[in-house]
Amino acid sequence: MIKLQNVEKVYRTSAIETLALNNINLHVRKGEFVSIMGPSGCGKSTLLNIMGLLDAPSQGQVEIDGSRVERYTDKELASMRNQKLGFIFQSFHLINDLSVMDNVEIPLLYRSGSAAERRRLSQEALEKVGLSNRMKHFPKQLSGGQKQRVAIARAIVGKPEIILADEPTGNLDSAMGNEILSILQNLNQEGSTIVMVTHDDAMAKKTHRLVRLFDGTQVS
Repeated sequence: MIKLQNVEKVYRTSAIETLALNNINLHVRKGEFVSIMGPSGCGKSTLLNIMGLLDAPSQGQVEIDGSRVERYTDKELASMRNQKLGFIFQSFHLINDLSVMDNVEIPLLYRSGSAAERRRLSQEALEKVGLSNRMKHFPKQLSGGQKQRVAIARAIVGKPEIILADEPTGNLDSAMGNEILSILQNLNQEGSTIVMVTHDDAMAKKTHRLVRLFDGTQVS
């Protein structure tokens, strides 16, 4: 599903060169729920961004669902992100001036389809995360856990095969964090492939496989 071979990421300025990822080899198979752990600054988010085609490696190969992407144009990469990938972020990234329904619809605006179809799919996604009664609310009217559930609905509204979650429980208390993890587990059981960056060892142990990074290097 996601295959990284000899992936390296170097950030360069005029004064310094920083090796963020070093010789990463990782294969996430269809239907897996994989967690990525490591200390702050070890390259977790950089790795997730490369998996999500938001950044390109300095060296190495990235393969998504059997397709090598290094020669893809920006337009082709954007299309693959929209069709195959769903993103969940720690800080939600909701638009406060839009209703819950309108926030969830955003990925569908880049696809062909009627307004009625967008509404149907958005309502279906919100029902899946238990927020069908909040469709007309605005983000400022929601709790942190509800905001994250809206973000999950937005990530799954286009029915992506892969969900990439960057610290999805990081801004939540333990009870709400467990609720969010339960939603992700249900999505995985329904067939979604999930990669989750987390600092929470208890959360990571509930996934299929744990990948540990240290100073940009894969250590397990």
